[in-house]
Amino acid sequence: QVQVVESGGGLVQPGGSLRLSCAVSGSPWNYYAIGWFRGAPGKQGVRVVCIDPADRVAYYSESVKGRFTISRDKPRNTVYLQMDNLRPEDSDVYYCSMALACPAEAGSWGQGTRVIVSS
Repeated sequence: QVQVVESGGGLVQPGGSLRLSCAVSGSPWNYYAIGWFRGAPGKQGVRVVCIDPADRVAYYSESVKGRFTISRDKPRNTVYLQMDNLRPEDSDVYYCSMALACPAEAGSWGQGTRVIVSS
């Protein structure tokens, strides 16, 4: 059974950083895409960024370019979202989803991790 688990959220001051993790277990595929979303799982969520099975990256939000970086640790089956120079408007619940291709909306979802950017 596929499990997708996000972690790493928390409270941070504006300008600070967080690193979110998306850990996958039980995947039937050796190569898969991971998409990060905010607000809600599924198609109600807002796409943020995705890394495809070939590790190509697609950003869907202009506001995070240059501040958020997605990366993959393949031996750990984990994808990270490094969030730098955080702004209050970045506050939300962040979800990741695993699928065969980006944007990974129709995949297996985690439970979300909350990010609060506030002074």
